Amino acid sequence: MTVGLDPAVRALLDQAASAPAPARPPTAVELRAAFAASRPEPGPAAPVASVTDHLVPGPGGDLRVRLYLPDAPGPVPVFLWIHGGGWTLGSIDENEVASRAVCAAASVAVAAVEYRLAPEHPYPAAPADCYAVLEWLAGGGAGQAVMPSRVAVGGESAGGNLSTVVSLLARDRGGPPIAAQVLICPVFGHPDDGHASYADFATGYGMTADAMRFFFAQYVPDPALLAEPYVLPSRASDLAGLPPALVLTAEYDVLRDEGEAFARQLSDAGVAVDLHRYAGQIHGFYGLYTDLPASARSHAEVAAYLRGIFA
Repeated sequence: MTVGLDPAVRALLDQAASAPAPARPPTAVELRAAFAASRPEPGPAAPVASVTDHLVPGPGGDLRVRLYLPDAPGPVPVFLWIHGGGWTLGSIDENEVASRAVCAAASVAVAAVEYRLAPEHPYPAAPADCYAVLEWLAGGGAGQAVMPSRVAVGGESAGGNLSTVVSLLARDRGGPPIAAQVLICPVFGHPDDGHASYADFATGYGMTADAMRFFFAQYVPDPALLAEPYVLPSRASDLAGLPPALVLTAEYDVLRDEGEAFARQLSDAGVAVDLHRYAGQIHGFYGLYTDLPASARSHAEVAAYLRGIFA
């Protein structure tokens, strides 16, 4: 184990390593159920004014969106949050602590979307769903407490990927406007792209290289689609005109190098980028492992960034 790991991360990984290995590789459905059953219990959550679930019309049926409203006067900007899970796992429930923390500290609404999951719904279902929720927010669907013209988008892991894909769609379709994107341990490349972090942290740090290969097989069963920028934004020939970005990476994460490389791509295209590598941390430190000390620090950083964007 590398000595630079945060001691709290080391304890978390040691506990995970003691669990028995499955007799065979699980299916996506089995993995989804196991993930939901083993999800860490959320710690103390920040109080907010209200939390309501909404059904939003999507291209494949109604989508569940959880709207968090802060205790703040007047209409507030809104942060569209997209959960992670390799486009295959997860739900809006896993990011309750992070969503509440950002809502309260930034005085913004948070709209967490539950998009369709692969392999039952491969690409392009997830980005189509997230874009539909962006349109719902921009059209005033969240009600008078939310400013429809002031929307930021963000997500962790696959959710970070989808945040930039939605930003590309909004740019290419002429709207709705997006004020900023918050990209946490995002997926912007493929395991075969040759980034050193894929070799350095392939096993033993939570998210593995094999797990990412599995997720890609579920989400993009046709390898030809991997060249599309709406699958992997690093493939885009032009990133100009995208909203400013906050990019947070974890030091011990297979996705670290591609997230930082994409931040440089954005900057080279004239997009304002704030990049911060969280030393000693692993994938999931933001929204999943909220007992880690770095988790609360990252929530505060995201809230401060959004306050600045919407000031």
